[in-house]
Amino acid sequence: MVGCRGRGLTPWRGADYPRTYPEFRDWFPDERSCVDYLADLRWPEGFICPACSAGEHWRTGKGLWMCRACGRKTSVTAGTIFHRSKYPLSTWFAAVWFVTSQKNGVSALGLQQVLGFGSYETAWTWLHKLRRAMVRPDREQLRGVVELDETFLGGSSTGKPGASSDKVPVMVAVERLGPHKLGRVRFDIATKPGSLQLVDFGVQTVALGSTIRTDGARMFRRFADLGFVHEYSDGYNAPDPAEELPGVHLVASLLKRWVAGTLHHHVSLEHLPYYLDEYSFRFNRRASSTRGMLFYRLLQQAIGTDPHPLQDLISGYLADCTHPDMQNVCLGWCDAAGRGGLQAAGRRADVGQRSGVPPAWSALKAPSHSGPSTGRALAAGPPRRGCVGLPLGPPGADRFGWRRCWRWPSGPGCTICWLGT
Repeated sequence: MVGCRGRGLTPWRGADYPRTYPEFRDWFPDERSCVDYLADLRWPEGFICPACSAGEHWRTGKGLWMCRACGRKTSVTAGTIFHRSKYPLSTWFAAVWFVTSQKNGVSALGLQQVLGFGSYETAWTWLHKLRRAMVRPDREQLRGVVELDETFLGGSSTGKPGASSDKVPVMVAVERLGPHKLGRVRFDIATKPGSLQLVDFGVQTVALGSTIRTDGARMFRRFADLGFVHEYSDGYNAPDPAEELPGVHLVASLLKRWVAGTLHHHVSLEHLPYYLDEYSFRFNRRASSTRGMLFYRLLQQAIGTDPHPLQDLISGYLADCTHPDMQNVCLGWCDAAGRGGLQAAGRRADVGQRSGVPPAWSALKAPSHSGPSTGRALAAGPPRRGCVGLPLGPPGADRFGWRRCWRWPSGPGCTICWLGT
């Protein structure tokens, strides 16, 4: 294996990253080869002590880097998404290769089956760690001619097109490099459709002096006063509205197809920004001659990404809960069920509340925490954030994705949601 030549140079296939799966196996036959490769990515100019910035060091018997000046021991995985992982780096490398070598990506269930994880939760966590490494915070803005519009995600809504539906508005910006050629894309989520957030999104995403093409909404006229060349067309009155802003329409169509084909529509609102990051990572590197380049880039960005433990990935759901009884019930179930299944998180449901209690509700109560008749949990202490545990939601709920919400009988306005993705 040839070491990486530094971040400032364009990586060469076959020299800085493997081109094919046989090469991948030759490059990383054991754990030591994976550690050395990651060290070359993290310290392309040689080891630098994070405490004193000295470079002289020696390797310990446990594979750590020990600074000669201050004696600090440093792991190559410290502070990265691999931090304190119970799995070896060789398994992580296999996961990264599998995720990047598939053109359309992989679902958590597929990753679990390929790598033989004992739980779906582990595969889900790994994928979300990797998604948080797929976009660099200092990435360049879009330039040249940029089309800007919004699309909507969230399944089908018969009779309620576009902004009148309950779908999530997603802002889209895409470079036009020619009549039939697209460049890079950017995505973001708006709180409501047709708002001035689209203008803010354009200012943050597109470099000054570029040409922004939009529809005829009057709010977009602000671009001309903000340092951009603004071109617009009245798509509603066009002979064929689909021909207006074709780049945005094509990207939005491909995004929806990817969500349906790879994620099987199971996308929660809390994690939608990171699914959009994954799609933009793949779309912006679709012209790579080998999939190994994506493997290289993702590892390169992973070493600069915070660890994001599971508790951080799923935290915040209990914080949104407005009824203490529901928080205690969720905590009681989690304590009783352990950490063996999908996330079970109580939160205020925006997808609608259903009155009544399902017939098999009593089967979901935690016997060691529930009262004889009310089912109210007796767990004491302040609510913890991001509990996990129960393998399934209420009867009739989808196994993955959005969960059906049931009104908790002891408190008005409370629901329990079961989130799996």
